[in-house]
Amino acid sequence: MEDGGVPLHYVCTHDQARELASEFDRFWVSNCGCREGREEGCARSRIDVCLMFASDTGSSGSGLKEITKGDLEAIFEEATSKWLVTRPFRGYVDRSRTEGICFCCDDCCGYFLDPIEVCEKGTLLERTAMEACTDCGLCPDVCYFHAREMKDGKLVVTREQCYGCGLCADACPERCIEMVGRK
Repeated sequence: MEDGGVPLHYVCTHDQARELASEFDRFWVSNCGCREGREEGCARSRIDVCLMFASDTGSSGSGLKEITKGDLEAIFEEATSKWLVTRPFRGYVDRSRTEGICFCCDDCCGYFLDPIEVCEKGTLLERTAMEACTDCGLCPDVCYFHAREMKDGKLVVTREQCYGCGLCADACPERCIEMVGRK
């Protein structure tokens, strides 16, 4: 962790990421360095999902190009359909400014495969109405932070491990998971 203990990345929901992006008029994308660095590629998502809000923002991948708002929407649709975690990143020099968004998965992204990087938890936290849960097992499949798991056919939630990405709420067919403010 650099810059006085402020992590480079933090987690947010897809809605929060869209709201963040709406503050900008121009967008650039490059290949994801994690996806690019894997010989077998990524089984979950396309490679060009490293979003930046300025052309001079550093990137871990190649292929930097400016994109349209329509292209941006396609990346958000990819994030939704492929269960990608939105991890905005701050400036290397100025950690008070968000400079872009990584769209991460459990297949190839270094953060999930070898989580040595510190990532800040988001402002939201899951709240599950356990009495409405049918223990279908869909939410643990998209919880890359391991806050949700099935034990003996029942859902077990460890809220302390929730980073606030909201993928569990998006996946829940019963709509018994909501994202609430982290205290």
